[in-house]
Amino acid sequence: MSLDKGTKEEITKKFQLHEKDTGSADVQIAILTERILELNEHLKAAPKDHSSRLALVKLVGQRRKLLDYLNSTDTKRYKSLVVRLNLKK
Repeated sequence: MSLDKGTKEEITKKFQLHEKDTGSADVQIAILTERILELNEHLKAAPKDHSSRLALVKLVGQRRKLLDYLNSTDTKRYKSLVVRLNLKK
């Protein structure tokens, strides 16, 4: 249930900070958010898939850590990213 290459490239181009940026916190958070949304849709169709539910919890935790890091280093970027991704908090 990972993202295909084209989707990752689109997300990277949309959230990168400069031309060669592929691994900044902004890009990582955006990719994790897309994977979380896909897993949510999968779990609506397969509610008894506990391994996918565990993977979802891990992804949410990983995204939370990256968001906390971004908030502590650059609050302005954090706030704009939360608005762009429609996240709570």
